[in-house]
Parts: sequence; structure tokens; C-alpha cells
Amino acid sequence: MGILDRMRLDNKKIYVTGGAQGLGKAMATGLAEAGADIAIVDINGEKAQSAADEIAKATGQKAIAVTADVTDPDQVQNMVDTVVDKLGGLDAAFNNAGICLNIPAEEMTFEEWNKVVSLNLNSVFLCSQAAGRYMIKQGKGSIVNTASMSAHIVNRPQPQCSYNATKAGVIQLSKSLAIEWAKKGVRVNTMSPGYMGTDLTLSSPDLKPLIKTWNDWAPLGRLGTPEELQGMAVYLAGDASSFSTGDDYLIDGAFTAW
Repeated sequence: MGILDRMRLDNKKIYVTGGAQGLGKAMATGLAEAGADIAIVDINGEKAQSAADEIAKATGQKAIAVTADVTDPDQVQNMVDTVVDKLGGLDAAFNNAGICLNIPAEEMTFEEWNKVVSLNLNSVFLCSQAAGRYMIKQGKGSIVNTASMSAHIVNRPQPQCSYNATKAGVIQLSKSLAIEWAKKGVRVNTMSPGYMGTDLTLSSPDLKPLIKTWNDWAPLGRLGTPEELQGMAVYLAGDASSFSTGDDYLIDGAFTAW
């Protein structure tokens, strides 16, 4: 089997949390373009259905929407059960849902801290656990968790200690799961994007003024595009990455290199 064949995802069944927009939607689209059937998982069911319909129309692949609060253990288990039932299996799981609150540490409430921890870290554990249990039973599977370059650096000028801490936690959690499940056929890796030009970032009144500063500090002088994550997503989902587990893939345009 050649490399182009191993990069294909034909007959693969994959879910993407936070898949209704932004990075998640872009990754889901790329996975479907490579031949996978997709479940768009999001707390906003209407947006999830819209994204699923758009991906199905554009790629010809099966794409379904699953509404779930991925911070709730029961909803997470139901989500995985629904994906397996409606798609006919689960070969790869992309745990991507997340949030960032730019609040100075001395002003952050405990509730605000917990909101970030719950979605960025707890949900990654819950989804990895539920997907992992299914994959262990079938003896194979790939889990890809979205971390961030913020796991490696402290961003500036915006204050985001809770985001940075949780994304560092995602990497170490994923490495731990990779070791536990290595001999059970389940691979676990992380993707760490840099500053990406999502619709949310480009339109946010808080973030839009920071883009020039970020670009001035970036070796490539620009934000990444969500589509520039698709190649890595396809690689990690399928057979081409069979020797990759416990790894973190920085896709940041060399932002963290200096």
C-alpha cells in the first residue's frame, strides 16, 4: 500500500467535537474530503446540523450532527454511542471543543477558571475515555486532542492563564493515555495550533486589535488558516501515522521557535 493509499480515510468513522465552526469544522471537512464519514458534535445542535449538511453536500460523504455538552459524562457516553450507532463504528476521535477567557489572573473568579478547565481539560478526558473504551474493545483507534502552542509558551499581550494551563494539561493527559493504551491498539496524539484566522478571531472586538501585534511577532508574518490544519488531521486519523502516539504536533508557523 502506497503513501497516497495510507492517507485515504475511506470507510473510516470519525467524530469532531466543537465541529460546528472554526478549527473543528475545517478539520471535519478535510477528514470528509479524504473519504471519512463524519459526526459533527457540538453543544449548538442547529449549527452542528448546518455544518454536517454543508460537509455532506460538498464531499459526498455521510455527515451527521450530534448535540452534546461534552463536559457532562452521561452526554459524552451517549454521544459516542450515538456516533457508533449512526455511523456504524468509530475509528478516530477528534476532541477539539474549547474556550479561552482573556482575564487577568488576579481578577478571574473561580467560576471563570472552572469554566475553562471543564471544557478544555475535563471534556478531553471524558471524550478520550469514552472513545478509548470503545476502541480498546475493537483493538484499534486514533484519538487526536486539540492542544495549543499556548501549552508551550505564555501568550502576550493578552492574559489567559487558564487557557495556557489547560492546554498544557491536554498534552500531558494525552501522553499518559498514549502510554496506557499503546499495547491495546489505541493511539493518542495532540495537535497544537498557533494563532489561527478563524471567523471568531477575525471578528472578535477583543482579539481583532491584537492581530497586528501577533503578526509582527510571527516569523511568517501572518495568522494560519483553519484549512492548514487539515493535512495533519488526515495524517493522524489514518494508517499513515501508525507509528505516531504520545506525540504533540506544533502547527504554529514557527511562532514558538524563537
